[in-house]
Amino acid sequence: MITGELRSKIDQVWNAFWAGGIANPLEVIEQITYLLFMRGLDDAELLEENRATRTGQPMRRRIFPDRRDGIGENGGVAYADMRWSRLKNVSDAGTLFSLVAEHVFPFLRSMAEDGTAHATHMKGARFTIPSAALLVKVVDLIDKLPMADRDTKGDLYEYMLSKIASAGQNGQFRTPRHIISLMVEMTAPKPADIICDPACGTCGFLVAAGEYLRDNHPKLFIDRQTRDHFNTEMFHGFDFDSTMLRIGSMNMVLHGIEDPDIRYKDSLSQEHAGDEDRYSLLLANPPFAGSLDYETTAKDLLQIVKTKKTELLFMALFLKLLKPGGRAAVIVPDGVLFGSSTAHKAIRKMLVEDHRLDGIVKLPSGVFRPYAGVSTAIVLFTKTNSGGTDHVWFYDCQADGFSLDDKRNALLPSEKIGPTPGHEEANGAGSHFVNLTLADEELAKNNLPDIATRWAHRNGAERDRPRTAQSFCVPKAEIASAGYDLSINRYKEVVHEQVEHRPPKEIIAELRALEKEIVEGLEELEAML
Repeated sequence: MITGELRSKIDQVWNAFWAGGIANPLEVIEQITYLLFMRGLDDAELLEENRATRTGQPMRRRIFPDRRDGIGENGGVAYADMRWSRLKNVSDAGTLFSLVAEHVFPFLRSMAEDGTAHATHMKGARFTIPSAALLVKVVDLIDKLPMADRDTKGDLYEYMLSKIASAGQNGQFRTPRHIISLMVEMTAPKPADIICDPACGTCGFLVAAGEYLRDNHPKLFIDRQTRDHFNTEMFHGFDFDSTMLRIGSMNMVLHGIEDPDIRYKDSLSQEHAGDEDRYSLLLANPPFAGSLDYETTAKDLLQIVKTKKTELLFMALFLKLLKPGGRAAVIVPDGVLFGSSTAHKAIRKMLVEDHRLDGIVKLPSGVFRPYAGVSTAIVLFTKTNSGGTDHVWFYDCQADGFSLDDKRNALLPSEKIGPTPGHEEANGAGSHFVNLTLADEELAKNNLPDIATRWAHRNGAERDRPRTAQSFCVPKAEIASAGYDLSINRYKEVVHEQVEHRPPKEIIAELRALEKEIVEGLEELEAML
């Protein structure tokens, strides 16, 4: 969730664009993202330079070549002069403007190797800031934004969406970071995984999976084969919005993933040859935008479930993309869990009978505010093609660490938010993560650590939990006999406190005594007057 300080700084950038004549929100987002990316490239180059100096080894990858770009007179401009650390110190506004427009943006469009996802999406990058004065102001403001260890592009996009009136209609609101972290924590990505998000947007899920692997499997970067797998084969994202593809692609590169497969694809309309049975982990929160026509829907999805409903078609897509043994954590609207149509029941029966449905986490209805108030749940399952569902684990999440109104204010300090509370602590060798244990009153405000802990014990102690608890397990047979209803309220038992009422005669007698007292009091008052 975006901080108050970052919100204020981005507001300043936003207002500078508006005052400068750019009022289209997506255009503002794109231009800010390009500038953030330019700054990020310099940070990445500096990091590699420091590594080379520290180890005495040559640089593994040089972003800014040691030569001129060949554009214009005198062989053009040196690539080193295009680094953010140089650009921000250019004193003349006109010189900065021509440098960015005539040299930096052509460099961005051509910098990556041909054929990489990054190059494909950057080919359409356009510089549309209209004046040198606006560019100077925006460069100065962006230089003050804190970018260390955070998915700034995602934070930026999330906050910008609050300014876009159509956010609720086009479905392009970003999944909150702490919910993404929970889903990644529960699925625990492994170094050999092939991970996909078929509605990737800004690539928040893929970035979080990469960060999880860096934190939990640091040795994967020692071996060249696993390192190459991480950089070129592990991450796959599809979207049909070119702006999102560009932002998502840049986001991945800035998080140290060199050549992810981020590509244009309408996941529900295009056939899936080459992608079926391919992925071992699927993380997604796709946009659910109502219904499609049969004519525009991919035929291979209709073979799984014949429906026009996008939420059910996405469930069919998830099963199509996963390889046998592959696991998934996906967000669905509540209607998928209890809808009564033939298609709704068919997809739920498929999950329970043909594959292994592992768990359902009901999310609070305010999780996606202010963009949408829809009730949702996380569905966790494993594709087996041979059944395997024994018990299904349910959790009724009632608090995620933030207020559930449109303001979404944090209820706890930032280090106590998310599924793994804690903070970085410096030591002689750098820093290490210190885990924090939340008190009961803090867990009541943030259920996510409890969800992650109990999920790990779903095949053990959780089996014995009563139906009145916040989490419990339900046998497959009971779910089948309930028509494959997967809503938690179908199985949850509510404890009604027994209230003892006094006998009516006793209450009436007491009322009569009070009435008598009042009458006598009034008579005494009249006698005194």
